[in-house]
Amino acid sequence: MADLKSQIIEQLNLQEVKPEDIGDDQPLFKDGLGLDSIDALELIVLLQQHYSIRLANPDQGPEIFYSVRTMATYITAQQKQPG
Repeated sequence: MADLKSQIIEQLNLQEVKPEDIGDDQPLFKDGLGLDSIDALELIVLLQQHYSIRLANPDQGPEIFYSVRTMATYITAQQKQPG
């Protein structure tokens, strides 16, 4: 998950944040890291660029992008799907 944290920091240009500053289960939005809707779009781009994953259902966004752990779980599940 450290790689994913580094990718998030780089994608969102969070210069003041280190990977170890982000908890695996820390919420990325609202009371957690404080990301906003623009950041959510950047996370979608990150999935496409780094993992070739397209978000099929935008309604899943809040669930997928809740924390680093939920993102990692989604990425793993998508990569295991055939074709």
